[in-house]
Amino acid sequence: MRRNPFLDLFLAFSVFLGFFSALTSIAPGQQLTDPNFDAKVSRPAYLSKHPKVRFDEAHFNVHTTTGTYKPFVTLVTNDGYQVTASRRKFSSKVLKGYDILVIANALGAQDPDTPQAGNPAFSEEECDVVRDWVHQGGALLLITDHEPAGAAAANLGRRFGIGMSKGTTYRKSALFKSGLGPPPWFLFSRANGLLGEHAITKGRDASERLNRVLDFTGQSLIGPSTAVEFLKLDDDAFDVADGTLLEKLLPEKIMEVAKPASGRAQGIAFSFGKGRVVTTGEAAMLTAQVDRYRDAEGKDQESRSGMADSRFDDKQLVLNIMHWLSGLLK
Repeated sequence: MRRNPFLDLFLAFSVFLGFFSALTSIAPGQQLTDPNFDAKVSRPAYLSKHPKVRFDEAHFNVHTTTGTYKPFVTLVTNDGYQVTASRRKFSSKVLKGYDILVIANALGAQDPDTPQAGNPAFSEEECDVVRDWVHQGGALLLITDHEPAGAAAANLGRRFGIGMSKGTTYRKSALFKSGLGPPPWFLFSRANGLLGEHAITKGRDASERLNRVLDFTGQSLIGPSTAVEFLKLDDDAFDVADGTLLEKLLPEKIMEVAKPASGRAQGIAFSFGKGRVVTTGEAAMLTAQVDRYRDAEGKDQESRSGMADSRFDDKQLVLNIMHWLSGLLK
């Protein structure tokens, strides 16, 4: 049955209202990993064989296996993957024997609010090691986000022909002159044409087919000529080098410093030698969060996002990405 694009807009907007109410509430909101996230997998991919996943925690990573990416780890573990946290710099010895390397928001310094956070998170030698490992058959999931995460991962991205905007990506239609404007987040759906055709968006069968994915600003990406953009950006998207500009400038002034992001993406996939690479320009969609806050009437409220919001296919997106990287999807 053909989907109604206005339904997609309504769903995205309703999520935004929940987050906006947190910003305008009496008590400040608290964004946490959702402890009630349903990480069950109805049809686990691996019951006997268990692909080995190395999850990087050696580069001031914002997301870790026991922190904000615990829902991601629990989900893929339930799907049959064996996840090991890695607190060692990349070397051929560290990566040997592993099938997939996951890097989520690596930074150049521990404090993300310092200029040093945008410094390269990886040494040039480490970048060469990861490149060679993927070329020989490894699989890389490189998860990035708005500044400073894009700049911190840029040197590793260049090893694979990936260009990062290094700033923050927004939508023109989210700018407003007065009152509350449309949500600033990105909805990728079949109805709006921004969900690209790829094994990741198709899944193993119709039950795993992606229809709507929602992410939360992030940065824009461009890949090599062989890359498939499965989360595409259109003429509505633009980049700014400093995301705090939205707080300082009027909407009409923002466009004076904006760079068009049309033709770029927030999710790309491609083969590299004998291996595979998936890179995303946003991280929250691949985990499960709950925003707890007190509204203007003093009532406790909750708003869920990412994999925790069952109205969108972010949970299935995680599984499909891992299935493609492990070779289950061709």
